[in-house]
Amino acid sequence: MELISLSDGDNSFRVRVLGRRSPGVLHLHDQLAAEAIVTSSFVGGRLAMSLFPSDLKEWSSALDLLAAGQDICWGDDDHSPEIRIQPCDEEHQTVAVRVEDLGSSCVSVFLPMSLEEGWIDEQRKLLRQVLQEWPSEVLESSPGVYEWRR
Repeated sequence: MELISLSDGDNSFRVRVLGRRSPGVLHLHDQLAAEAIVTSSFVGGRLAMSLFPSDLKEWSSALDLLAAGQDICWGDDDHSPEIRIQPCDEEHQTVAVRVEDLGSSCVSVFLPMSLEEGWIDEQRKLLRQVLQEWPSEVLESSPGVYEWRR
């Protein structure tokens, strides 16, 4: 299931959620396995990543910032690539996405994209679908102490 899907026909960036990484293992149950996928006429690649409930909350906040015309940086930790999105890159006068895998391959990809009106709303819809499919089912009641939500 797609969490992020940005494409203008020439360049695309997607984050696809593959499912729970360790279903039934209490402290890992809410962690989602995912992959970042970059495609253009010049380059293509995939990068495995993990998503925690906090990452999904941060993505929701990032969408609010994008809607307000602000640049965002999402990820940039030891389980995901750094994803930067500019709602209007000055040089290209389009949306621009930069994906950097600084922790592993040290590869960076920059994708300018001419996205249609309403692209942020579409990303919000995808986020809602992911949250509906894989709701958080574990509560961390104190640091390192987990229990199933009732």
